[in-house]
Amino acid sequence: MTIPGHPIDILLVEDDPGDELMTREAFEDNKIGNTLHVVRDGQQALDFLFREGEYADAPRPDLILLDLNLPKYDGRQILEKIRADDELTAIPVVILTTSAAEEGILRSYQLHADAYVTKPVDLEQFVAAIRQIDDFFVHVVRLPPRG
Repeated sequence: MTIPGHPIDILLVEDDPGDELMTREAFEDNKIGNTLHVVRDGQQALDFLFREGEYADAPRPDLILLDLNLPKYDGRQILEKIRADDELTAIPVVILTTSAAEEGILRSYQLHADAYVTKPVDLEQFVAAIRQIDDFFVHVVRLPPRG
């Protein structure tokens, strides 16, 4: 069971090394004790989530931070597969992307994203956004038990 305020496993699906680095720095700056797992494309995300190939022993994430613009499979396709799977559907998914297009936001919520966050380009604002995501999903809400 995941207890509010306790470390969780977070899967970051991000193909931009700069955004990955900023996310890692935000976690380190905030002294967040969560475990951050990173995959760089849609296929790796699916392999991690379905525990296939090199990710056969991957932990079930408690939270997924998902970019929309990914190689191989885009974030919407990943979100659709997560929501269609009985074992994955309860995992909260936060879309974390540079796109502020209304159609992308609407489609993400139609696919049952839990939140849609546009990545700030400023490092300080980006760190603040990651802190708010962490505060909300780790300290405020109760996440579903690990499967």
